[in-house]
Amino acid sequence: MHTTVKTTKNYAGISNEFAQQETAKIVLIPVPYDGTSTWGKGADKGPEAFLEASENMELYDIETQSEVYRQGVYLAEAITEKGSPETVVNNVHQTTKKYIGRNKFVTLIGGEHSISIGSIRAFNEHFENLTVLQIDAHADLRKTYGGTPYNHACALHEASKTTNLVQVGIRSMDAIEKTYMDTEKVFFAHEMVADEFWMDKVVEACTENVFITFDLDALDPSIMPSTGTPEPGGLLWYETLELLKMVFDEKNVVGFDIVELCPNSHDRSSDFLAAKLYYKMLSYKFREDAIDDEYVSGFAPKENNLTKNKFEDED
Repeated sequence: MHTTVKTTKNYAGISNEFAQQETAKIVLIPVPYDGTSTWGKGADKGPEAFLEASENMELYDIETQSEVYRQGVYLAEAITEKGSPETVVNNVHQTTKKYIGRNKFVTLIGGEHSISIGSIRAFNEHFENLTVLQIDAHADLRKTYGGTPYNHACALHEASKTTNLVQVGIRSMDAIEKTYMDTEKVFFAHEMVADEFWMDKVVEACTENVFITFDLDALDPSIMPSTGTPEPGGLLWYETLELLKMVFDEKNVVGFDIVELCPNSHDRSSDFLAAKLYYKMLSYKFREDAIDDEYVSGFAPKENNLTKNKFEDED
């Protein structure tokens, strides 16, 4: 059984000039998978809803005074594998690895959070001393769940063993997950509320190379109701952007994924938020390459280290 992404258009309806694989700096991989979710179903419809919302989005970002799509965004063929959870993760891993090897800035849109096991594995193989910055309501640190280590509840277990995992916004977990958790690098939602310096501490906890996995249930249900497992007490829009700006400005973000959009036919605002969040993250990453770069407000251009990886010889 395969879930398809119906749209045949370019990402956000951009012209072919900016959508070619050969010249695009950015690759977007849709992964419409929802094989292990345990409550609200529908994350497999997330990529299509995201892409449809993106086609109705203004492509000029006011804050960065840029049109990041001009850097080129190639919409890759969706990963529609629906075999075992392990097979799906392996497919995501190999596909992500392929585009990283072509020196693209690789991004993914899910789908449930288990897809991140594959994307993180690919980035960790390529980039030295990788931080995984998990923005999420849930710890997702179980070793196995539902009879498999490739469950959405296990999405960050492997990363906790193999990368510098920094967790932000956590407000739901099982007791067993604390045994896998480095509490010095976990920012619980109830503690963030009382700590005006939590964003600085998040950035300090990250190494130079950062992969961001953004589970949309990190956001408060008042602005993001369309997720499979919404949790009260989440992040709001502008504080989320403030954190992301700091990370993109001070670290070398090498890629990211956005997961767990579970569309609701009665309210499309969540689809649009996901689309806008993705475009904002790209705008922060490529602001130094923007048109009229000297007029990009509030940002100092920094070196793009996307090509620096663990296989690169030092001088």
